[in-house]
Amino acid sequence: MEKEKISLYLEKFRKLNRGYSRGLGKAPHKPILLLSILELIKKKEITSNRIFITPELVLAFKNIWSKLVKTEHIENFALPFYHMRSEPFWYLVALPNGEISTTKSKSIKSFKNLKHNVAFAEIDINLFGLLEFPVNLKTFQDFLIDSYFPESRYIYNSETSVVKESQIEYEIEHCKSKEYVEKMILLRNQLDKEQFEEEIFVRGGLFKRKVPKIYDNTCCISGMKVQTKHNIQMIDACHIYPFSLSNDDTVTNGIALSPNLHRAFDRGLLTITSDYVVRISPTITENESKFSLKQFEGRKIALPDKVKMYPSAEYLTWHNKEVFLL
Repeated sequence: MEKEKISLYLEKFRKLNRGYSRGLGKAPHKPILLLSILELIKKKEITSNRIFITPELVLAFKNIWSKLVKTEHIENFALPFYHMRSEPFWYLVALPNGEISTTKSKSIKSFKNLKHNVAFAEIDINLFGLLEFPVNLKTFQDFLIDSYFPESRYIYNSETSVVKESQIEYEIEHCKSKEYVEKMILLRNQLDKEQFEEEIFVRGGLFKRKVPKIYDNTCCISGMKVQTKHNIQMIDACHIYPFSLSNDDTVTNGIALSPNLHRAFDRGLLTITSDYVVRISPTITENESKFSLKQFEGRKIALPDKVKMYPSAEYLTWHNKEVFLL
């Protein structure tokens, strides 16, 4: 019975409905997306038949694309995620009131449009059940490579899949703010709009993962730390100087906060001075509670182990002046 199911889905993978361009041939996007999903199932980063648009998935797509695609097709994650809905095992689930805008050729307009309107995609529960077993997952992985990229198997199996991730993580952790901002300007000029949006999404995801890690997944103000065997993060990476204004995802533009204190910081109800002391806005009124903000007045925040990763005094001063409510 299981062999019959595997054969059924392999046949569906073989008959992927792919776009065709004269001079380029058939589009490689759908096989690359499927290989990316298999990679994250293998790593236990996808644990159900719901496929969310995550930085990890976009990064896997970029990594595998760079390995296997040798044509001049344009790398675009949104295209296969949207157009896979023409396959009998893939279903798009829109966000409430979500409206997916399309071009005249019925293609998705942008990565931003996809992310803001699609909650997730679902693959057949039976297909996901098969992929939970490593031996089956490898069968599907090998089939996709042999069917669509037969000359690139040795490249796919090489150890270069995390090069881009490692490079971005290095920049987030070690670059000076000015250097990082210059890098973002360069990328904006080099990449088309779609590729740049995806790049920003990936970098933001790695920033959100890196900052809590250097604070030992602990809120630097309250000391809150929640651990679970599930892949759930309860401490936020908070930009001091908003990325939309600074273009800066380096760790010195980040602090680790619990969600309620993150919101209070972003809205100016609390700030942190350049010598790392918490101040609470005098404009607030609270009831007596162990969850009050005022209990943190004058508290010195916990800092990373390495001085070079301390929050930027310049950015904290900016927050004191431009965001904090007096």
